[in-house]
Amino acid sequence: MTRSTKQLGFGGGDKPAAFQRGAAALGTGELPDAGSRKMKETVRSGFELPETMSDSNPHLDLERQKHNRGLVLIAAYKFLLAAMFVAVGVGALRLMHKDIDDVISHLGDLLRFNPESKFVNFLYDKATIINDPLLKRIGALAFSYAVVSFVEGIGLYLEKAWGEYLTLAITASFLPWEIFEVFHRLTFVRVGLLVVNAAVFIYLLRIVVARRKPVEATLSE
Repeated sequence: MTRSTKQLGFGGGDKPAAFQRGAAALGTGELPDAGSRKMKETVRSGFELPETMSDSNPHLDLERQKHNRGLVLIAAYKFLLAAMFVAVGVGALRLMHKDIDDVISHLGDLLRFNPESKFVNFLYDKATIINDPLLKRIGALAFSYAVVSFVEGIGLYLEKAWGEYLTLAITASFLPWEIFEVFHRLTFVRVGLLVVNAAVFIYLLRIVVARRKPVEATLSE
């Protein structure tokens, strides 16, 4: 048995040179040959992310920073409407517990309106139906519209799908009433408002339809 082990190189004093180098390398914590060192370097580099994954892609970051100009314009329009509704609400609340006729008279003097003009007489006629409960309802309605318009603007500016659907639904709900108002009495303000809201509706509808096409194509496959 002793002789066999000696012949195999595991016994006696004549250990193979390769085995001795391997044992010495293991004692120092180094791998014995070049192939093992390459494997060690491969394993170490496996824990490092490639440059394309670890570093930020400037072109991708630039694309993410770009905004749809149409959505930004619609968002600005919604923010403007929100500010206008806030002004109307504040004005309605400030008119409470005041004499509306005195307010109209003071406003006419400030703007130098003719007291006998049709516009001033129209305001005086409408002032008779204005009271504090009505002003409260006007203020509450104005602030509600302001909140909705502000939420629409935020959703559109951030290019969120819910913002587009919300604006699309609200704009579509007002279009029949605006069309009726235009046919009832044709004015530049009503026509302009109808044209703007119709353009917003068509633009958002095109965006929503274009987004749904790739999803439907993927589902069909």
